[in-house]
Amino acid sequence: MSQKCDVCGKAAKVGNTVSQRGKPKYLGGNGRKTTGISRRKFKPNLQKVRVQLKDGAKTQKVCVQCIRSGRVQKAVKREAFTLPEVASK
Repeated sequence: MSQKCDVCGKAAKVGNTVSQRGKPKYLGGNGRKTTGISRRKFKPNLQKVRVQLKDGAKTQKVCVQCIRSGRVQKAVKREAFTLPEVASK
């Protein structure tokens, strides 16, 4: 199961988590000391969305930034209700 956006290709990135102790100097302390560094993953916020495509609707994994920016068009579940036209005399 891939952690990748089907629209923009955003994937997980690797970084560090830094453990520190001590009080910052600007708060009157001696300064922060690093006690450990370990690797971690920054995962994209992916959602399963039914996307409207040219040939129909399809379920895709899309990151939230693509949904909010309008890069994908959500599929319509059902058409909106409209009142029938009244025949005029």
